[in-house]
Amino acid sequence: MKPEHFGVTEDGQDVDLFELQNRNGVIVRCINYGCRITSILLPSASGHSDIVLGFDDAAGYESDNSSQGAFIGRYANRIKGAEMTVGGREYKLTQNDGANYLHGSLNRRVFAAEANDDGAVIFKTVSDDGEDGFPGNLKITVKYTLDDDDKFTMEYFAQTDADTHVNFTNHAYFDLAGGIDETIENHILQIESDSFLEADDDLIPTGKILPVNGTPLDFRHQKTIGRDISSDDKHIKAGRGYDHSFILNRAKNKDLVLAAEACAPDGERSIRVFTTQPAVHLYTGNFLDGTLKGKGRIFTHRSAFCLETGHYADSPHHPEFPATLLRPGEEFHETTVLQFGF
Repeated sequence: MKPEHFGVTEDGQDVDLFELQNRNGVIVRCINYGCRITSILLPSASGHSDIVLGFDDAAGYESDNSSQGAFIGRYANRIKGAEMTVGGREYKLTQNDGANYLHGSLNRRVFAAEANDDGAVIFKTVSDDGEDGFPGNLKITVKYTLDDDDKFTMEYFAQTDADTHVNFTNHAYFDLAGGIDETIENHILQIESDSFLEADDDLIPTGKILPVNGTPLDFRHQKTIGRDISSDDKHIKAGRGYDHSFILNRAKNKDLVLAAEACAPDGERSIRVFTTQPAVHLYTGNFLDGTLKGKGRIFTHRSAFCLETGHYADSPHHPEFPATLLRPGEEFHETTVLQFGF
C-alpha cells in the first residue's frame, strides 16, 4: 500500500492518503491529517456509494470546523469550564466551546503514518505536555484495519509520563443513502442502551443518568432518526436534535459489544458499531448549516449523523463516571469496529 499525495498544509507539511480495500470491494480512504477518514465506499448497483461526508483535498480538511472524519483528542466531547484538577493541581484547558472545552486540537495534527505488512495503516504522534492545557507528554498510536468480513477496526493506544485524562473517538459523519436524501431523518437506528447522560443547556452532563424509557431518546428498538427529533422534550431542545451520550448495556469488562446499528431508508446499506468503550454519542448534524461543501455536495442541516464511541463527557468532574485518568506505566487501549452491510 503506497500513500498518495493529497495536498500540503498551510505550514508546508505533506498530507498523504492511504486506501484500504478488501476482496468484497469495500474501500476505506484515510489521511494522516488528523487520521481522518475521507471516504467509505460500499459496493452498489451503480458501482460504489460513499457513506461519509468529506472534502476533496487537504485544504478542505484544514479549513473544516466540524471535525469531518477526524480522530478526536486529547479528550473527546466537553469538559465544563475548560478546567480540571489532577493530583491537586488545577489545569486550564483550551476554551473553544463558549466557556467550555470541546474535543481538542489533534484533529488538526499531521501524524507520522505508514502501512504495515498486514495491510493496516498506523498513525503516530506525541502530544506535548501543556497542549490544549493537558498535563503529560502523551504518546499516541491510531491503527486502522479493514478485513474481508467487511469490518473496519479503529484502535487507539496511548502512554503518558504524567497523570492525565484521555478520551479518544472518531468523528465520521455518516449518510448511508449516499446523498440521495436531503437529511438522514429517514435512516433507521437502534442503540443498545437503556440510559443516557442528562445534560444542561450547554450540553454538559449534570451527573444524572436517566432512563431512555418514555423519552424521545429511546432507541432500544429500531426507529427512524427523525421520528422524535423535533420533540418538545427539554433534552432534545437543548441539543437542537440528538447530541446525547448513551450508556451502553454491557458487563463491566473490556470486550467488544454491539453499540448501535443503522441502515439506509431503503435498507441496502448498513453499519453495526461494536466497541470496548462505555458510551456512544449520537450527533445528528444539528450545526451543519450549508456553509461547508465537499465531494460535490453541500453539508446541510442534519445531512449526516455521527456515532462517537467513547467515555462520558466531563468525566474529570465526575469521579462516579468510568475513569479516564491515565497514569505513567499504564497503556490506554480502546477499540471500535464498524461492520458494513450492503
